[in-house]
Amino acid sequence: MKHTIVLLVILTTIPAFSQTDTEVYLFDIIKKEKTIILNNQRNISNNKGYDNQPSIFNDTMVLFSSTRNKQTDIAVYNSKNAKIDWVTETKNGSEYSPTKIPSKNQVSSIRLDQDGKQLLYRYDYKTGESKVLLEGLKVGYHTWFNNDMLVSSVLEDNALSLVVSNIKKGTNHTLQKKVGRSLHKIPNSNLISYISKENKDWEIKSIDPITGITEKIINTVPKSEDMCWLPDGTILMGKGNTVFKFNPKTDSGWNTFYTFMDKEIGHISRIATNTSGSMLAVVSDISPEHIVQKQLDAYNAKDIDAFLATYNDDVLIYDYPDTVRYKGKEAMRPYYDKKFKTEPNLFCEIKHRIVLGNKVIDEEYVTYSDRIVKVISIYEVKNGKIAKVTFIRPQPDNDIEKNSENIINKQLDAYNGRDIDAFVATYSKDIKVYNFPYKFLYEGHEKIKEGYTNFFKTTPDLNCKIKNRILMGNVVIDEEFLTINKQYYSAVAIYEVNNEKITKVVFIQ
Repeated sequence: MKHTIVLLVILTTIPAFSQTDTEVYLFDIIKKEKTIILNNQRNISNNKGYDNQPSIFNDTMVLFSSTRNKQTDIAVYNSKNAKIDWVTETKNGSEYSPTKIPSKNQVSSIRLDQDGKQLLYRYDYKTGESKVLLEGLKVGYHTWFNNDMLVSSVLEDNALSLVVSNIKKGTNHTLQKKVGRSLHKIPNSNLISYISKENKDWEIKSIDPITGITEKIINTVPKSEDMCWLPDGTILMGKGNTVFKFNPKTDSGWNTFYTFMDKEIGHISRIATNTSGSMLAVVSDISPEHIVQKQLDAYNAKDIDAFLATYNDDVLIYDYPDTVRYKGKEAMRPYYDKKFKTEPNLFCEIKHRIVLGNKVIDEEYVTYSDRIVKVISIYEVKNGKIAKVTFIRPQPDNDIEKNSENIINKQLDAYNGRDIDAFVATYSKDIKVYNFPYKFLYEGHEKIKEGYTNFFKTTPDLNCKIKNRILMGNVVIDEEFLTINKQYYSAVAIYEVNNEKITKVVFIQ
């Protein structure tokens, strides 16, 4: 089943600016011989609400968009004194994507007015006074080519187009449709990089804004479009809690640059560096694990308000697979408030935890005054809050758990041995496969053979290692690390075993 998980993982117009709770983190880049270390992590926004779109003004100052007084203004962080100042305080609109204008003490930024008008402005860095730069273009993102020319992602026909504008001449030329938001001057060149979305696999391309000539550099990290350049020509691109690197001069593909183990940093949505390559700024949602841990700490402290504060107002609580238990966090309050007040010995201990994307899966042992209850909780976190919880409560039984684990181990051995007959034999003839929480995908032995026979034959390095395993009765939840054709993937699957056969699999993405 592992190959199907990978296929699921890999396989309307989006507004230019979406408001989520994010933070801007800044690091010093330290080079030691051939290794690079990210040092001195600090949250430079440290603000509830939208803090995003950093660009490094110089070697000490970072521009970013930040929420205050129910609007978004341009903030500037000074690393010398660790203080924030404000460039703008626009009464009728908000600013996004602040960028230094070359050779000037000015900032360009997109303003979204309360009446819906969206234009690119220039701002005096000291006074905040503004003037429209490009009339008539709904600019979403931009970068400067030189003092007079800029390249923008412009909203045209419900999609972003690549437009080159000459401020002095007042000209605008659309060069490509279907592009992304990440635009950058390529170091030591007269080229701009951009993300092309013309094909299924997104591509990083270069363009000469004068001639319009484009060249492909490499495909993006799958479904990631936020990147920056180091001075030596290395591209950095973030996905999840990992930054990947690729240098067109020396590399054949993407490699890991840095993985953030800090629970504060979850999904990286923006990344920026300065021209000297001494600083790196990343934007991240608060990690799902951090939110779930806050919820657990509040539960064990029996603090009802702190506990409910970790949930979305409209959170959905399910009993596996799809029975609704509560709708909305206020519906949860009476039950948990009573439990906190009447169970003095209440305590929850985590035996195993699996984290995949925005999902946290906990094996929990809950102590009451007269018993210990074992439960599996699957938390889904969105915008810094728990949006959904699914409880799995099969009856624990050591003999059943041991037998279920043996069956899954046989399946794993057959998979790594690429033995299609032994692999299929571990499943019931009416095996049913779902995507979490309960979306039917397919069933039966023939579908498994159809999907795996050729795959086993053509993947000599195929391997699956179990990083974490949760057992409860006839349910086995595996966190799996897969090697497929020199590529690496993480996946989670819920297996149900009955009568010594796997009868159901649910993939979690």
